[in-house]
Amino acid sequence: MDARVEYVIETFHKDSIEISKEKAEKILLFFDLLEEWNKVMNLTAITSFEEAMQKHFVDSLMLYKVYQPEKGSKIIDIGTGAGFPGIPLKIMYPETRVVLVDSLNKRINFLNEVISKLALENVEALHARAEELARKEEYRETFDCCVSRAVANLTTLSEYCIPFVKKGGHFIAYKSIKAEEECKEAEGAIKKLGGVVNKVMKFSVAGDETIERTFVDIKKLRNTDMKYPRAGGKPQSNPLK
Repeated sequence: MDARVEYVIETFHKDSIEISKEKAEKILLFFDLLEEWNKVMNLTAITSFEEAMQKHFVDSLMLYKVYQPEKGSKIIDIGTGAGFPGIPLKIMYPETRVVLVDSLNKRINFLNEVISKLALENVEALHARAEELARKEEYRETFDCCVSRAVANLTTLSEYCIPFVKKGGHFIAYKSIKAEEECKEAEGAIKKLGGVVNKVMKFSVAGDETIERTFVDIKKLRNTDMKYPRAGGKPQSNPLK
């Protein structure tokens, strides 16, 4: 077995992520494409193989700690950037439908290349703004799970993401270790949007205590009022209270 494939399998295993040789090979092909495209456009500041495996790939797949997609689940990744966590989740759970959303078209061009080269099915990369896409009937409140590693605070992120989630579904935010304050500040907004904080989980990635992560799992209890998300950048400039 190729040394890099062995490294991926062993690294993922440290965090109880069991991955097949075939899936590990797709992870590696994705990394190679990321490395190649990163030479001509800014996709990630993380360039070393080992660091990328931990901080991008393992981190993306730690979702299993709070949510494990069922066969046929629909997942949307808002502000996907270079495809994290959406592409690793699609590789790990091939029987899910995944939609990747980003506001920069050059990133979407990269993601379409990844989708093509990895021969991924039932995955769509969309050049769109979340506040506009969430108003389209085919996307609004149709997803079992919305994920985001975007850097916006939880109040803003909730307004962008919760409208995509169907009643009974989950919005899961990948946050830094210091998420409690954001959760408290976002409580009112989350309630207005039809959700409730279901679980907050802290952990370290790949056994490295310097890579700390918090998952905020928000469950959708009722439909979101059609006035949300607001347009014109209001979720960021004038966050809900």
